[in-house]
Amino acid sequence: MKITVGIPAYNEEKNIAAIIIKLRKITDDIIVCDDGSNDLTAEIAAKSGASVVKHTKNLGYGSAIKSIFNKAKEYNNDALVTFDADGQHDINDISGVVDPILDNKADIVIGSRFLKNSKGIPEYRKFGIKLITKVTNLSLKESLTDSQSGFRAYSKNVLEKLNLTDKGMGISTEILIKSNNYGFRIGEVPICVSYDGDTSSENAVSHGASVLFSTIKYTSIEHPIRFYGIPAVIFLIIGGVFSFFAIQYYAEVGRLSTNLTLVGAGTILIGIVLLLTAILLYSLVAVVREGKN
Repeated sequence: MKITVGIPAYNEEKNIAAIIIKLRKITDDIIVCDDGSNDLTAEIAAKSGASVVKHTKNLGYGSAIKSIFNKAKEYNNDALVTFDADGQHDINDISGVVDPILDNKADIVIGSRFLKNSKGIPEYRKFGIKLITKVTNLSLKESLTDSQSGFRAYSKNVLEKLNLTDKGMGISTEILIKSNNYGFRIGEVPICVSYDGDTSSENAVSHGASVLFSTIKYTSIEHPIRFYGIPAVIFLIIGGVFSFFAIQYYAEVGRLSTNLTLVGAGTILIGIVLLLTAILLYSLVAVVREGKN
């Protein structure tokens, strides 16, 4: 069984050669997407034996993954493994991530940082990852523990079917939600990670906010009735209760209660807007899907 390893990289000249040398013990089919680096990442990767896809400017993690997907199709191997260039991942975990696909037990396998002892992961990262994973799980049949892990394996069928659009970190969620809609089997295996040194080039707050907004976007598009409809009903019920008390107050006192009236009218208005959004988005998504079919 042959596998391809894809590495998205941005200014990783310090790490890339050592990673490629280790990976070549497993496969010669290594793709490095240099996402607009201003150092020697691309040159070092090429000299180390990897096939390099170079972006002329920094387009984002999602664009790098998309380029890797497109290049990996040319190899026509049994699986693609995506592997971070920052030194977090252990190549010894690759077999565990790939085996379920080669054994036809899964179509996508995620290397989860939380199925083993996750010591070393900063607490703020744990919190952010688990929050985003909970939001992502709302759109999935499987309940995952680490939806944002970049260490993954994909079957050949997944590469052929998925049409990816997100340019940023939200692509991790996009892949899972779209794969779920195709009925692909998604699994997880435990991996080890190392957070020694500076393993992230992005601001943690902006990174987390970007991923969370992308996750909310894809979840709301795929399940508009659940995402907007349930809050709409809750707001309408709250509005109805406050409106009842406002009417009762008027009947007893003879004048309107400003607070009760404003809360009742405001929550009903929010509920109506959310309900209309749910109906319109559901209808739009249904039309688009019918057109594709």
